[in-house]
Amino acid sequence: MKENIMLSVKNLSIQFGGLHAVENFNLSIRENELYGLIGPNGAGKTTIFNLLTGVYKPTSGTIMLNGVNKINGKNTIEINKMGIARTFQNIRLFHKLTVHDNVKIALQNKYRYSTISGILRLPRYHRYEALMDEEAMALLKVFNLENDAMMKSANLPYGKQRKLEIARAIATNPKVLLLDEPAAGMNENETKELMNTIRLIRDKFNMTVLLIEHDMKLVKGICEELTVLNFGKVLAQGETNEVLKNKEVIKAYLGE
Repeated sequence: MKENIMLSVKNLSIQFGGLHAVENFNLSIRENELYGLIGPNGAGKTTIFNLLTGVYKPTSGTIMLNGVNKINGKNTIEINKMGIARTFQNIRLFHKLTVHDNVKIALQNKYRYSTISGILRLPRYHRYEALMDEEAMALLKVFNLENDAMMKSANLPYGKQRKLEIARAIATNPKVLLLDEPAAGMNENETKELMNTIRLIRDKFNMTVLLIEHDMKLVKGICEELTVLNFGKVLAQGETNEVLKNKEVIKAYLGE
C-alpha cells in the first residue's frame, strides 16, 4: 500500500540580503504523522513555518500539499483555505472577544453568507449563525473549554489560552497543523496535558501535525519522526530516537 505524503518540501531556500536563512531544506511528512522540527535558537525553524504559511516567499524550492496543491505564490489566507493552519510561539488570540467567539470567527471559512443576508438577518444568516454556534461549542468541548465559552479569552489561564489557540486553528479545517513551540511557558502538568491534546487532535480530526519544540520530553513523547535544523540547513532527519542519538545533533543542540 502506497503511503500518502501530506506535506512535501523540496530544496526550499530563502535569502535576506546575502544571508541564507534557510538553504535547500527538504521535508516529507506522511498523512496523520506527528512530526517534530527542532534546532538551536536562530536555526531557521520559525522561518520555515513562515514559508509554509505564505508569510515569506521562498527564493527557491517547492511546497506541495497532499501531492496536488502547489503552495508557492499563494498568500496566507489562500494557504489556510487550502489546508494549512498554524499557532504561534507567542499566543495570538482576540483577547477582547469570548472564548466561543474566538473559535466562531475561524469557522467563517466554512460558513459564508452575503453582507445583505447579514444586514437584513435573512434565513441564511440565522441558519449559518446557528450552525457556527453549535460547531464552536462542540470544538470547545473537545478541549474541555465549554465551561469557559462566555469568558473573555484574555482571562483564561495560560494553558487554556494555548488550547484555545489550537482549537481556533482546527476550526479552519486544516489538513496540516503547524504548532510553534506549543509547550512554551507551560509547567510539567500542562505539558503532559498538551501531549494528550496533540495526540487527540491527530486521532479525532485525522490531522497531520508538524511542531517546533524545545521541550525534549514532549518531542520524545509524541514525535514519530524528526528533523534537526542548524544554521538554516538540515543536520539530521529520521526516526526520533535515532536522530536524538546522532553525535552531531548532540553536539549542536543537546550539548556535549
